[in-house]
Amino acid sequence: MKIVAVLGLGEAGALYARGFRDAGYEVAGYDPFTTLGDRDIRQEADLAATVGGAELVISLVGARAAAAVANDAFPLLDAGTVYADLNTGSPALKAQLEEGAASANVLFADVAVLAPVPRAGVRTPLMASGKGAERFRELVMSAGTPVDAIGGAAGDAAARKLLRSVFMKGLAAVVIESVGAAERAGADTWLREQIVLELSGDANVLIQRLIDGSRLHAERRAHEVEDAQAYLDELGQPTWMSAATIQWFAQLLHEADPAHSSEGAHA
Repeated sequence: MKIVAVLGLGEAGALYARGFRDAGYEVAGYDPFTTLGDRDIRQEADLAATVGGAELVISLVGARAAAAVANDAFPLLDAGTVYADLNTGSPALKAQLEEGAASANVLFADVAVLAPVPRAGVRTPLMASGKGAERFRELVMSAGTPVDAIGGAAGDAAARKLLRSVFMKGLAAVVIESVGAAERAGADTWLREQIVLELSGDANVLIQRLIDGSRLHAERRAHEVEDAQAYLDELGQPTWMSAATIQWFAQLLHEADPAHSSEGAHA
């Protein structure tokens, strides 16, 4: 029976702890601020007691606490233990943590979580890099955890996660801004249908069309978004994404014609 220690028993940590337990792992948990109250998961008040004998340690303590908890844990781990950091953090932080793990003969895995954990629990898609990535994949395989071990250094998975976040969180923001405005205008059902229609086709074609069309028609589209921004102002809807869109069109115009000033591009 594999022994897994889960550090951080918030929403995601609790789901992973229970998921590994249900898959037949022996699970220990540590969180000084949360009591899980699950008899089948051994929650310890002491970090050393939690990680002792574990083949795999999973950290879900949050980015701010990730370094402190990892540095406290490394000296307590047996050589060859995999320490998997699932916290969203910078590539530089992940690289720093791998150095600390290496000095303690611990295998470090930089693990990026690629979907909301409440949706699939222990079966949430993951991406892993660093020296412990492949071993991490092997250890969680019997729980049905999908892991794309991409190789490379710790920080590579984190970098890809952050690139994905630019799109996903930006998409969320533009949907909030546009649908919110449509609700104020009494046209939210229609706009939702328009969004579904755009996202239901060939995604690769859509991506390239957005890039190419924006570069080719930047000036005209900047004017259009300025009009849209003015309308949203009338509706009382914040226009932060619209303002950023206008700035992007100004940048595209500048790249195409450096002599074309920002002011001329209506930035």
